[in-house]
Amino acid sequence: MAQGYFEYYKTLKGNYNFRLKAANKETIAVSGGAGYTSLPACKAGIESVKKNCNAKIEDQTLKNFETLTNPKFEIFIDKSNKFRYRLRARNGELVCTSEGGYASKDGCKKGIASLAKWSENADVIAVDK
Repeated sequence: MAQGYFEYYKTLKGNYNFRLKAANKETIAVSGGAGYTSLPACKAGIESVKKNCNAKIEDQTLKNFETLTNPKFEIFIDKSNKFRYRLRARNGELVCTSEGGYASKDGCKKGIASLAKWSENADVIAVDK
């Protein structure tokens, strides 16, 4: 079976970010927040995605959604009125988010399933950006 992979890179500001790619090179998820201050922290973020890729889903698009404990995926609607997800680690830190928005909630859930499929056994490689 083809394999997904994580790419990590150093930003112009000196932080580290990562992105998860499917075997077809499509970006599935990107690191959350402003980036990591060190390479070991970035790699720990990647390991957190792998470890928590099958976390439960909190649907924040529902009126009275149930707040779940971390780790969890959060489905929400962004400013462009698209569905997006983000993954929070056990400590509540934002680990990664969908690269773009989805037109439907079902599409967003498929994105989460894709993250789980491609991240668990993914290779980790350095790129220039």
